[in-house]
Order: sequence, then C-alpha cells, then structure tokens
Amino acid sequence: MSDATILAFDLGTSGLKAAVISSRAAVVDSEVVPLDVTMLPNGGAEQRPEDWWAAMVKAASALWARGTAKAEQVVGIALSSQWGGTVGVDRQGTPLRPALIWMDSRGRDETRRLAGGFPSIDGYNALKALSWIRKTGGVPSLSGKDPVGHIAWLKKHERATYDAAHCFLEPKDWVNLKLTGRAAASFDSIVLHWATDNRDINAIRYDDAMLKLAELERAKLPELIPASSVVGELTREAAAALGLSTKVKVASGGADMHTAAIGAGTVADYEAHLCLGTSSWLLAHVPFKKADINHNMASLPAAIPGRYLFCNEQESAAGGLKFVAETLLKRTDYDALFDEAEQAPAGSDGLTWLPWLHGERSPVDDSKVRGGFAGLSLAHDQRHVIRAVLEGVAFNTRWLQMHLETNLGRALAAVTVVGGGARSPLWCQIHADVLGRPVKQAEAPQMTNARGAGALGLVALGLLSWSDVHALVPIAKTFEPRPQFKNLYDDRFEQFLLEFKHRQAMGRRFMGGH
Repeated sequence: MSDATILAFDLGTSGLKAAVISSRAAVVDSEVVPLDVTMLPNGGAEQRPEDWWAAMVKAASALWARGTAKAEQVVGIALSSQWGGTVGVDRQGTPLRPALIWMDSRGRDETRRLAGGFPSIDGYNALKALSWIRKTGGVPSLSGKDPVGHIAWLKKHERATYDAAHCFLEPKDWVNLKLTGRAAASFDSIVLHWATDNRDINAIRYDDAMLKLAELERAKLPELIPASSVVGELTREAAAALGLSTKVKVASGGADMHTAAIGAGTVADYEAHLCLGTSSWLLAHVPFKKADINHNMASLPAAIPGRYLFCNEQESAAGGLKFVAETLLKRTDYDALFDEAEQAPAGSDGLTWLPWLHGERSPVDDSKVRGGFAGLSLAHDQRHVIRAVLEGVAFNTRWLQMHLETNLGRALAAVTVVGGGARSPLWCQIHADVLGRPVKQAEAPQMTNARGAGALGLVALGLLSWSDVHALVPIAKTFEPRPQFKNLYDDRFEQFLLEFKHRQAMGRRFMGGH
C-alpha cells in the first residue's frame, strides 16, 4: 500500500493545517485555514467547534481541488490538536456553547478551591496533591486552564449548560466524535481532567477517588481507548463533507505536545524537542512516571502506547512575537524583521523581553504574572525590540531546561526545534547559544504536528512501526552553541529570573492575589 495516505489535521489556536501524509510520513501537500479566538473578561478564551469543522472541510476541499494529492488514496485520518480545552455537547454531539480553550483561566478560583486546603504546599492541600500525583502523575494547574477547571466554572456560572451536557470532550475528541459518531478519549488526551489512574500505562482507567477529588461526574465523561488506536470509520455525513470514502478509518490522534514529539522524530527516551508555536514547550519521552509539583511539570501518558512524556508549557512564544510585531510595531513582514534583528548585538544592548502576556504555566504556575520590556531606552530601535523578543523566549526555554534536566537526571544531548518559529535560522541559533546545546532544525518545522499525526495514523493502521519514525524526519540544519556568547547569556539569564520575581510581585499586587 505504498500509495496509501493519511489525511492529517493540526488544529491549532490561530489556524488549522491539513496535510496529506505519505506512507513514509512525508508531506505530500498541505493547506492552512486561519481561526479566531474570542478573548473575554476575567481570563476567558473561546472558540467555536463549528468553526474547527468548517475549516477542516474547507482545507480538504482545497487539497482535492489542486490534485497534488488524491482523495481516493486516503485510508485514514488522524488529528493533532490543541490540548486542555472543553467542549460540552448534547446527546447528538452538538456543542452547547463555544469551547473553553487551553488559554481560558476563568476556572482558577474553582480549581484553587478543589485543590486547596490545610496543610498547604504551594497552594495545594498536601494530601490531595499526594493522591493526584500517586495516581495521575501530576496535579491540576492552579491557573484554572485545565478541563477540570473549565468544568467546575461551568458548573458554578453556567449551571444550565452544565446540566444539559451529555458529555465534556477535549477538542481532539470532539472532532473524532464529529468524524465517527463515537465519543471517546484516548489515554493521553484525558489526562488533564485529573481523574484517571495512570500507574499502569497500558490499562489507564477512571478512578472513583480521583473523580471525587475533581468533582467530576463519570456519566459526563467519554469512554477511554488506548493511545494510537482506531476510533472507527467515517460516518456518511463526515465522509461526504470531506470528499472521502466511508471506509476511511479515524485514528485516536493526539494532543499537540504529543504529536510534535512524534513529528520531530524524538521518539526515543530522553530525546528532546522544543516547539516554537503560539505557546512553547520543551519535552522528552521518559520510561518513568514522575511529577515536579513546584514547577508544574510531570511525566504523563504519551501518544506512543506504553510510554510517558515529560510535559511542561510556556504560555507565549511566537504568540508574543506576533503581538509585538503586529500590534505594537504594526508590521507583518517577518522575514525583514528577522533580518533587522540579526543586525542587533547579542543581548540586545540590555533590553529584555518578559514573555508572560497571558500568565505562565511552567516552570511557575501563575495566571496573574504579566510581561513586557525591561531596560527599554531611547537608544533602542526595532532591531533591538525584535531580537529581545527572540532572546526572551529563549531565556524562558532555558528556565524550563534547568528543571527538565534535573528531573531527567541528565543533560540534554541536543534539542530538535519545531513549530512555525523554527523556520527562523536566527531564532534557532539564539536558542543554541542560550541553552548551550546543539539545536537541530527539523525540515518543514511548521508541519511537524501534522507529520506527527500522520505517523501516528500510519502506526495505528499497521502501515508503519514506531522504530521507523526517527529516520523519516529530516533535519535541515544543526546549530552549535557559540562559546563567545556564553558569559553574556549567562548574565542576561540571571537578570531575566530577577525580572520574573519583580513582575510576579507586581501581578499579585495590581490584579489581586491569593
């Protein structure tokens, strides 16, 4: 079946990518459809699931119209999706309201109530935290941005919606319901409900004690299926909308973090990848279950069966760059901006970008801390401003690196960088210099999630094995750390950490703290 292909969708925050993936995990053709986010008071962030579906239909139609890929060769569909969102649906699978996405922090007070109490450790009741860590591998984010916080918020503030909900689903799992008619969550996607016993990685199940801690009703949650499994075949309606056969199988897919790890080729234990998307993360598969509650990091079930992925997240990476470029500087010519930033000296002449535009999750879980520029002077121009943004995100990555390497018990040998931001050689080199590690730029890094979803689909359908994946991901270039910048970036990183402490105190003072 060398001509068999997978139609992979990458449901991001700012847009949906559709890609036809060959039997050797290569991108045959792709299409992008923009998506909007509705920002609401008190930390609300929503999207309409109907818009996700419309984007999928539009993208598929465009692919078949070009003729580069053929619909009749598609044997499977697999999805990579934003993680940590909540879609409440009725018995027909119709959304009852817009989805609360991963950025929505309105559930922070309810999450703190659920997780808090005496004796307290970093905002968590010690006994509750130990129970969550022992069984699930981590703890709910006190920012309220996990589905457990979303559902608690709906229960308190939109009780009619909560009562009417037949099921609450992650974005990925809602799309799979739309495709197959089956409401199911995979072992990896359900994790952020903090209601499953993950100690036996091959037999994850809902746990009554965890459901009670999270105040979740089992009847309103989907059935569980193994990672990288087949959910079912396309319904007649979905097949007609996408221009495909009803014989096409739908794989379980994975969250963006999980599929990026696959699409980057970093499928072996301790091989790290860095994603530079709207948000950012630095992750590695590991053979053990472990939690670092102080830094909001944990090894959680991976999209590869029988494996864990050591997870963390930075809230703003390329999203912050877009804000500075388009909102503050009124520019969209990114190639020119990167060229100008390369003319600025390393260290940006003392200008520091603090990337906490929407709070932070790792390595400090604080929804109230705010970012901006520090050290701005009349001597700085747009070259310094853009370079400082690139460096600020890299400093935040180094902060994650410190705690990731401590938890792994070893230094990272190298980091494979993916996501839209990885297209910039300058940003890759800055990360190599700041992290002090070789940085490998994946080929077509903006297609990593789609490629990862496609590879997952091929494995689920028995057309590929996990041992094949690493060799199928080409590396465009490797950037080595330059020793002449080590001392400079060491000093700038220490200043970055001091600025965080200052901003954290300001956020609590001006926005109200706990």
